[in-house]
Amino acid sequence: MRKEASLPVELYRNRRLVFSLAKNDFKTKYAGSYFGTVWAFIQPIVTICVYWFVFGLALRNGADRGVPFVLWLVAGLVPWFFIQEGLTGGTASLLEYNYLVKKVVFNIRILPVVKVFSAVFVHCFFIVIILVIYTCMGYPPDLYALQLIYYSFCTFMLILGITYLTSSVVVFFRDLMQMINIALQVGVWVTPIMWNFSDLGLTGILTTILKLNPVFYIVQGYRDSLIDKVGIWEHPVLTAYFWAFTVIVFILGTRLFKKLQVHFADVL
Repeated sequence: MRKEASLPVELYRNRRLVFSLAKNDFKTKYAGSYFGTVWAFIQPIVTICVYWFVFGLALRNGADRGVPFVLWLVAGLVPWFFIQEGLTGGTASLLEYNYLVKKVVFNIRILPVVKVFSAVFVHCFFIVIILVIYTCMGYPPDLYALQLIYYSFCTFMLILGITYLTSSVVVFFRDLMQMINIALQVGVWVTPIMWNFSDLGLTGILTTILKLNPVFYIVQGYRDSLIDKVGIWEHPVLTAYFWAFTVIVFILGTRLFKKLQVHFADVL
């Protein structure tokens, strides 16, 4: 546990470097394109519009959710975009920054954090956007919306724990990147983002199994904060399960990363 506790200390000491690298990563990702960083926002917006048209208009799905379907939809998609961007970027962090991995004096343990933190910039933008959309459509946020800070932190920690695992493995097993992309394609449908349990009439053990997906806790938390007005304290079992899962993944991820990092430079 002492080894895992040292990581937050390292990140705090290198906080300026992490922020600087994350900001630079966000800018350089779209360097050379005419619209630059605007592309970071266009794709998620187009995706939301497509899903809104297909499920909210064409199929007339979600008519009885208490709010317009687009509001219910974006509350689930925004955290998913954060997870998608952070997980893919964090997993590939060592491959992308291989020149830094080969530097003996560089602390490579901050690289997954840099990529995940880079995804935070876009996520914060979309948090502001959905609050504006809710307000314009007659559903202004209240104090429950402050819970979005907590659920964003939950998302950050979950992604970080997973990426310490995946970034260390992908160095030796490059196919993992393709497997993660497939898992993300499936995950957006397995997680109740475009649908909810009442749509499919799911109850009993199947519902319980689907709720074991830690992303469900996050997506539901966003909707609790913006739509249902449910406090964090009203889901004690799910909260305990989520943090137990996240802490275990984080410990396993950092330990595996530390064990394999001596071989990274040789493989890369």
